Amino acid sequence: MRSSAVLRYHSILMQTIADIFSPDGPLAKSKPDYSPRAEQVEMAEAIAAALERGDSIICEAGAGTGKTLAYLVPVLQSGRKALISTGTRHLQDQLFSKDLPLVEKALGRKVRVARLKGRANYLCLLHLKQAETGARLVDSKSGKFLPDIRAWSQQTETGDLAELADIPEDAPVLSTCVSTYDNCLAQDCEFYEDCFVFKARRRAAAAELAVINHHLFMMDMRLRERADYGGFLPDDAEVIVFDEAHQLPRLAFRYFGRPLLSSKELLTLSEDALAAHLEEAPDLRGFPALLDKYDQAVADLRLSFPRAKQEEQRRAWEDIKNSKRVILAMAELLEQARAVHQVLSDSAERGSKLENCCSRMEQALEMVEIFNQPEEEDWVRWVEIHKKTFTLHRTPLDVSSFFREDLDERKSISIFTSATLRAGKKFFHFQKQLGLEEDVETWAADSPFDFQSQSLLYLPKEMPDSYDPSYTRRLIELATPVLKLTGGRAFILFTSHRALEEAANLLSGVIDYPLLIQGDAPRHELLEEFKSLGNAVLLGAASFWEGVDVKGPALSCVIIDKLPFAAPKEPVLEARLRRMEERGENRFWEHQLPEACLTLKQGAGRLLRDQNDYGILMIGDPRLKSMKYGQVFLRSLPKIPRTSNLADVEAFWRRHEPDAAGEGEAGADPAP
Repeated sequence: MRSSAVLRYHSILMQTIADIFSPDGPLAKSKPDYSPRAEQVEMAEAIAAALERGDSIICEAGAGTGKTLAYLVPVLQSGRKALISTGTRHLQDQLFSKDLPLVEKALGRKVRVARLKGRANYLCLLHLKQAETGARLVDSKSGKFLPDIRAWSQQTETGDLAELADIPEDAPVLSTCVSTYDNCLAQDCEFYEDCFVFKARRRAAAAELAVINHHLFMMDMRLRERADYGGFLPDDAEVIVFDEAHQLPRLAFRYFGRPLLSSKELLTLSEDALAAHLEEAPDLRGFPALLDKYDQAVADLRLSFPRAKQEEQRRAWEDIKNSKRVILAMAELLEQARAVHQVLSDSAERGSKLENCCSRMEQALEMVEIFNQPEEEDWVRWVEIHKKTFTLHRTPLDVSSFFREDLDERKSISIFTSATLRAGKKFFHFQKQLGLEEDVETWAADSPFDFQSQSLLYLPKEMPDSYDPSYTRRLIELATPVLKLTGGRAFILFTSHRALEEAANLLSGVIDYPLLIQGDAPRHELLEEFKSLGNAVLLGAASFWEGVDVKGPALSCVIIDKLPFAAPKEPVLEARLRRMEERGENRFWEHQLPEACLTLKQGAGRLLRDQNDYGILMIGDPRLKSMKYGQVFLRSLPKIPRTSNLADVEAFWRRHEPDAAGEGEAGADPAP
């Protein structure tokens, strides 16, 4: 029972929240385009009340709610030291540079704020020096940027590589000039006092509010498990906000799992060993030749794995470990790695860099031995294969206990928020994956957008079975009149790269609008081109289903090919589903369906990103109407009017764009 004093404080706080978000309140005065939203005020009040009680809370806020301000205002008002973890570096930068200054101005309160990114975002002065002197291999094409990087390094205060606007962000020289957790010499480094990474950490430790991202938070979680390292995020944060929290379960599996070893790490170790040799022990005869044999063994192991037909392929270790070619390649790599380790061990006392490489090679050998051991009951081993690289993984089948234990140890109030946390109308799937079933409050609000008038869901009834070989061809046939109606301005989202490639071939030469295809350029470049063209059709797979924000008429149609069920042959998922069956759980209803619902919500959420947006959502999969579970998907989506009649689509479009030509054909009566 709360005391009357606490209740009075609660009432005052709620009134303050309402005043701040009112039409003539401080936010409206500080933000010219501010528009009050009841859902935003309710979310801010729910978070303020949770902070007052000291309780964690999960908030699903539909698109357009304004969730960033809804959590920033009560968090800053509370006066507690806070971490805000975002889903992307872009959102991290927006929070730091735009949203936080706005709230500070509105509240009339200046807060010590810091932004902390992963070390791969910061220049390493030691590695820059090694690149300039030739001790570290530099890509010849992008090596021309080294003088520019040196000049910038003498002016920058943060060392954040994002400041290098004139250097392509994918220039290989940038990855050469950063450190990793393994090759960082810490206090033994000659540049330690000027290190940008440690400066950023010190600023974060001293700040009242630090803005980080999920990858950084998960890495901190993993490092805290290591007795020889510990975490690097502030230990005294009283509040942690997880924005875009729907990403956490996937990332938790990635980070609590053990990416034991990658070919990139092995080759970077070779480069570092060569640099250490040239600087600290140049008289080691034959060492470069030994490193060449080691590098070749790494390359041969990659070639022994199945060919990566797409950008990435994942294979269970159990499926490939008995291949004669894999066995021989693994044995050769171990032999060469042991030979390199022996030389490093014999010369480690000659310098800190040689000592560091020796320690890392010893750890690499241990990781390979761990990977080759018989599998534990609750873990799965698998290989991530790219065209030129590979990573050996060891992943737990359940991460909920890891995640919850870490949060409990931090003793912080946790706030989880996203537009997609409920499957159907329930939070249970999200909560179960992270161990949040108990002692965590939930709150939800639908989007304030007027989906009834701003959007239409088109479910064509002429589609074949989802596994029919003609499925993609028929989808494109039915989508073409819609694309002509909207004048392009569309995303077509696919559940597989194979379908995407087939659709690209089918559309080429058929539509008169620019066709942008995932894989032809980096995602950010495709997105910027899509926005600037204004009439393009973009074909995307997984990475375009979320985190893509296109406001205005440039995106007026989203077409989704199939319900996004994850491929059961993915090694971790396959092992998890098998374990669920062994425990008598229903793998479909308890995991596959909720996951697919959340992904569909993300894809559909690309359509309306502003209160003035309007558009058509087309989903080709006939299972939405033919299968019982289709209703679960439909309940997960906003309340959008739906039809199976192309004539209704044309009518909807003409209401919003009366001058549209409309090349579709009339159909039957609208679906109920």
